[in-house]
Amino acid sequence: MTKTYDMLNMGRSSIDLYSNDIGSPFVNINSFAAYVGGSPLNISVGAHRLGLKTALLTAVGADPVGDFVLNFLNNEQVETRFIPRKPGHLTSAVLLGIEPPDKFPIMFYREKCADFQLSVDDVLAAPITDCTVFQFAGTNLAQEPSRSATMFAAELAHDAGAKVVLDIDFRPGQWHDPRAFGAAVRSMMRLVDVVIGTEDEINAATLTATEQMQKTQSETDTHIEGDVQAGIQHLMSLGPKILIEKRGPNGARIHEAGKSPVDVPGFPVEIYSILGAGDAFGGGFLYGFVNGWDLYRCARLGNACGAIVVTRHGCANFMPTMSEIEAFTAPYGGLD
Repeated sequence: MTKTYDMLNMGRSSIDLYSNDIGSPFVNINSFAAYVGGSPLNISVGAHRLGLKTALLTAVGADPVGDFVLNFLNNEQVETRFIPRKPGHLTSAVLLGIEPPDKFPIMFYREKCADFQLSVDDVLAAPITDCTVFQFAGTNLAQEPSRSATMFAAELAHDAGAKVVLDIDFRPGQWHDPRAFGAAVRSMMRLVDVVIGTEDEINAATLTATEQMQKTQSETDTHIEGDVQAGIQHLMSLGPKILIEKRGPNGARIHEAGKSPVDVPGFPVEIYSILGAGDAFGGGFLYGFVNGWDLYRCARLGNACGAIVVTRHGCANFMPTMSEIEAFTAPYGGLD
């Protein structure tokens, strides 16, 4: 049965303020450029620019920042009519520094955050059963009522035959204890078909000891020790048939039940900013997944999207179109 939406993405949204002073320490930043962000929002925009019909289930405050986010999404033609406004709560904000090649400090402002107020009623008002793919982020599970709303949405989508996709999206500052993150994510695995995450995020999802986590002031510098292969096997034993391991400049690795892992090479580029690269990968991978591509080609497109975005200043605002992908990948033999 044909669904109205190729993909429904659920989770956080924000105004993202990116430093204009490239290479300057955070304390010396003089100005920021205003974009939009949030993992599910970025993935929704990225997949739509490639050609999918996407809808977003997030929440914004009754504030000018919410107007800013909705205006961008409407201009992008991402479906926004299922995005409630939450009076008394604020649209999220994120501040980002850019110090290539390896320092990208990021600060989240999510007190009284609107998207954490997503409720079961908001889920019931959205087309959860009328999408081919339902995608959500691990951060959704950090607080109520968003946690139970996400669980409810995943159940509805799963029962309706949608493919349920989890982007692990580990943000340590959103959790009172990193072990709680792992417990919450693992509780969802029976409903999930595809998991997407980095090595650190996979380790976080199976974290059992806080001493394994080396956390700095910047969430992008957080490193979590662990046996990633054991973590992948554990997560997949709980339900998912596919796990996509994002490996940065090394591309991606496909883990599929009953098969040997497959490495998918990335594309060599000079890094301007790594922020948003994983979400760009998600948008590209899921475009191919919805269209029935083989997993290798899905991941190859995801790698291309990520490679393009790391050469740009922001994330959602700079997601590539298919024509840009074709021009970028042509010197490398395309996506095959």
